[in-house]
Amino acid sequence: MFARLARLVTRRPGPVLLATLLLVGATAVLGVTAFGKLQTGGFDDPQSGSTRADEAVQARFGGQPSLILLVTARAGTVDAPDVTAAGRELTRALAAEPGVHRAVSYWDGGGPPLRSESGRHALVLAYTSDDDVAEGLVARYEKARDAPGPVTVAPGGAAAIGENINDQVTADLAVAESVAIPITMLLLIAAFGGMVAALLPLAVGVVGIFGGLAILSVLGSLTDVSIFAVNLTTALGLGLGIDYALLMVSRFREELAGGRDRADAVASTLRTAGRTIVFSGATVVAALAVMLVFPPYFLKSMAYAGIAVTVFAVLSATVALPAILVLLGPRVNALRVGGLIGLIRRRRAAAAGSPREASESPVWRAIAATVMRRPLITGVPAVAVLLVLGIPFLHVSFGTPDDRVLRDTASSRQVGDVIRTDFAADTAAAATVVLEGRAAGTAGGGPVGGPALEGYARDLSSLPNVARVNSAAGTYAAGRQVAPPTPADSRFSAGTSTYLEVVPSVDPASDTGQDLVRGVRERPVPAGAAALVGGPSAVLVDGKATISDHLPLAVGLIALTTFVLLFLFTGSVVMPLKALVLNALSLSAVFGAAVWIFQDGHLSGALGFLPGPLDTSMPVLLFCIAFGLSMDYEVFLLSRIKEEYDHGVPNTEAVATGLARTGRIVTTAAALLAVTFVAFATSSVTFMQMFGIGTALAIVLDATLIRGVLVPAFMRLAGNVNWWAPRPLRALHTRIGLVEAPRPEAAHNTPAENVGIVGHELVRQSEK
Repeated sequence: MFARLARLVTRRPGPVLLATLLLVGATAVLGVTAFGKLQTGGFDDPQSGSTRADEAVQARFGGQPSLILLVTARAGTVDAPDVTAAGRELTRALAAEPGVHRAVSYWDGGGPPLRSESGRHALVLAYTSDDDVAEGLVARYEKARDAPGPVTVAPGGAAAIGENINDQVTADLAVAESVAIPITMLLLIAAFGGMVAALLPLAVGVVGIFGGLAILSVLGSLTDVSIFAVNLTTALGLGLGIDYALLMVSRFREELAGGRDRADAVASTLRTAGRTIVFSGATVVAALAVMLVFPPYFLKSMAYAGIAVTVFAVLSATVALPAILVLLGPRVNALRVGGLIGLIRRRRAAAAGSPREASESPVWRAIAATVMRRPLITGVPAVAVLLVLGIPFLHVSFGTPDDRVLRDTASSRQVGDVIRTDFAADTAAAATVVLEGRAAGTAGGGPVGGPALEGYARDLSSLPNVARVNSAAGTYAAGRQVAPPTPADSRFSAGTSTYLEVVPSVDPASDTGQDLVRGVRERPVPAGAAALVGGPSAVLVDGKATISDHLPLAVGLIALTTFVLLFLFTGSVVMPLKALVLNALSLSAVFGAAVWIFQDGHLSGALGFLPGPLDTSMPVLLFCIAFGLSMDYEVFLLSRIKEEYDHGVPNTEAVATGLARTGRIVTTAAALLAVTFVAFATSSVTFMQMFGIGTALAIVLDATLIRGVLVPAFMRLAGNVNWWAPRPLRALHTRIGLVEAPRPEAAHNTPAENVGIVGHELVRQSEK
């Protein structure tokens, strides 16, 4: 495959580049249309009871309030005559808006529950026909919040949260790119030592980014896709472009320095680095594809984006980039930088005895040699560090995104803070209980009503942490009716269904809020009816259950696909197992650090976020992204070690040489990729900060403790056992695996010190 590809790009580089440019142009035109098709939600399971309950409330009863207006008296209380007049006029005007089918306020139908305990604030609740209507109203009221008059009006609720997050993600993306791209460009110039070579990773990254956005645009027309997939598209596209271009250009330079002409150098680069990139991309795709097993479309969207970006980046790096290298040839080193970087490179080249030595890093060879001389002394402390970092994850708690993921400058966050601190209960946070089916004893077999509904509402109101229950039978609190039914309560019944609002007196995201939902679900329902429970707390409970139910399958799939791919790559069953164990160690440290920072609140002042539970979807996303990128570097390193080993170099020397020749590439790529992701620390959305910082930390740990210490330590301990596989699997690998060069068996018949500590005794016995 790679030989045919090499012939294509070396003989027809011009047409290959022309086709690439046409593809980039088409994907760019299509990709810019993606932004208007993406959604802000997607964190819940569409098949869960909570989602079906919320959909039933929306379809049959007009839904829950999507927009909350916080009305604050500029002076006095909300009962002052001028404030009352302004509140009623605001309610009337809101109810008259197109797409608003109901508006309720403290002054008009809502009563005391919509008045704050201090008396300075009151709420207006708007029920809209769709999200676009609500978001349009949010934008209008945000512009008018400082208008003169006796009151100020601030928009909040689900519509405002979605609008604020959407706006903030767009702004944060621009900020992150303005931070990451200049720094990345400077680091690329430093890494390559020249302007021409430094621009090549950006070219590969652009192809990946535009390709990913184009796929998101297409999918956004067919199904729900999350807006947050754009962040992953840009970060991963730039990151993989850097990774793959670094590997390709470095190998191309090495081949040129070895005396090959440009065509032969590109062909050799494709057979080696190109093969590595294809396998690396396959491992990344396998890790990202696992997110497709989870029902929330937030995770599915990340899988769509990540897979598309990776495929386009691999194609760009193995097709378009080699064509560019054929045309450039030695000019890939043009526009070299001077100063310290150039001096270091010239001295290193002058000191090296051969082109192959010039491509090595003496620092990384020394690290490898040091680690392998004392594998236990160096490896055990590294394992201990990772385990200690992972300890905080033992007390992790989970939540779903609400207004608290935003900074306190956002309107929806300000409204949410006031409701949580100055209102006895939040009607918008109510658990919705939909009763479906015809109840026995009702007139004509209609919806649940009469004594059955009264008894059920009374029973629910007696549960701990329930402020009140609103229903067609009236309002109940503490096991008794506190208000009879009114004409407005007819909204709770439709056809054969009725629903109740169980308003909590606690934070719906808290443990007690989740316990309340479980308690509601455990209460017996009226005979002849079935209950669906929705609302924020129910969404959280169901979201956690969904993740935990699908997690074993996801972990099993990612382990299996990784094992198979690395076996095909190396012919060993030990290497895949080693990679899985080390990745688990690294990820446990990342998750522990995420809990320590974002849940426990360390660094919250510096990063400007409100500590709280981790979003249920974010650990899954972080797991898949970090796992895929770590396997990226695993393949980079193993490819050079295996190449040396297959050419007869003893195991210990092969490990040292492999690390010496890839250590600089991996660390440079990791530093550049970490910059790309850590730029999301500038985000004003907490879970995006966690995603960026967590991914950057995973990359840094993988490039240092894992690749620099634990991999050489393990491979020294295992020795030639590293490359072991049962006889049937060896035969299978011979048929279907990719082998770069035939392995000279005699070359590995080495003394026991080259076999490793694990196999030392076996070798000693065999030599007797």
